[in-house]
Amino acid sequence: MPKPRRSSTKSASPSPCCGGIFDWDRAVRRLGELNRKAEDPGLWNDPEAAQKILRERTRLDTAISGTQEIENQLTDNVGLIEMGEEEDEPEIVADAEGKLAALRDLALKRQLEAMLSGEADMNDSYVEIHAGAGGTESQDWASMLTRMYMRWAEDHGMKVELIQESPGEEAGLKSATLLVKGPFAYGWLKTESGVHRLVRISPFDSNARRHTSFASVGAFPLIDEEIEIEIPEKDVRVDTYRASGAGGQHVNTTDSAVRITHIPTGIVVQCQNERSQHKNRATAWNMLRARLYEHELQKREEEANATKGAKTAIGWGHQIRSYVLQPYQLVKDLRTGVESTNPAGVLDGALDPFMEAALAARVGASNPEPVEDVE
Repeated sequence: MPKPRRSSTKSASPSPCCGGIFDWDRAVRRLGELNRKAEDPGLWNDPEAAQKILRERTRLDTAISGTQEIENQLTDNVGLIEMGEEEDEPEIVADAEGKLAALRDLALKRQLEAMLSGEADMNDSYVEIHAGAGGTESQDWASMLTRMYMRWAEDHGMKVELIQESPGEEAGLKSATLLVKGPFAYGWLKTESGVHRLVRISPFDSNARRHTSFASVGAFPLIDEEIEIEIPEKDVRVDTYRASGAGGQHVNTTDSAVRITHIPTGIVVQCQNERSQHKNRATAWNMLRARLYEHELQKREEEANATKGAKTAIGWGHQIRSYVLQPYQLVKDLRTGVESTNPAGVLDGALDPFMEAALAARVGASNPEPVEDVE
């Protein structure tokens, strides 16, 4: 089994975020050091080291400027409340109090992000969705989940690429793989790994009966050059095939799709989004490295509770969240107890309360106040 390890180019400087606690003074000093290094004319003599410095600088600058913005807004709105009370302007007070409530939610989210101290938490993330048993019902559910994560990513200013999709026989998807690009993409999406359960009146059942469907979700970090994953060629099998699209029409006329099987673990990845077999092969290798990295992290950190659902049977007893559309409206996370009576909003990408609660539990932070209804 390949072991993930940091490359020899890793900086000896300690991270300003250690053990999930953001050290403000050290972060400010470190940002000053990085700014000076970035101004060095010889920086790009070593492109790999230069990129590493600029990534760290961007991360710290974003964290520091975000904290300063919260402090400025806090000061401004407290001042508006005081002014509104002195001048008997209740509208000003109410408006400022509303902004402070939103600011509190933002501050809690930034606090959680500061606890994302895993070596891959800042990375982009693959998201794999697989339909469970149940044919068209589960395949339609997998399609709904794929859309949900695309909407969540877009709402957070992240870019989404559809790496692979296998259409269902009648509707929906047998499987799909997304690549979500944005700050902390993996850190947030890793909380979604597991089996998701849907209860609804089936649109495919002429008798309008209630059906229960399952689909699994797995999140895996895009591995950067700082993390080395060694995969012996003898441990993999590479197959090429002709991808098919909706209506049986192929997006290409050659065997451009690539499937790679890691024999020791049984992990299978595939990519068909590009017309070039070379590009699909490169993407598939990146996906395999991501899957093996996550596999090793699970063993090393013994954190299977939030992630093993995507690796086990897709059915009863393994779900992390239930989405009930009939006979009542409710989405409930079975790990944290967070609920929403607005499943339409959740399926449209309103996942933050669920992610935040799961992340808080995962990193050992204090659980947020119970959320009875997420609008």
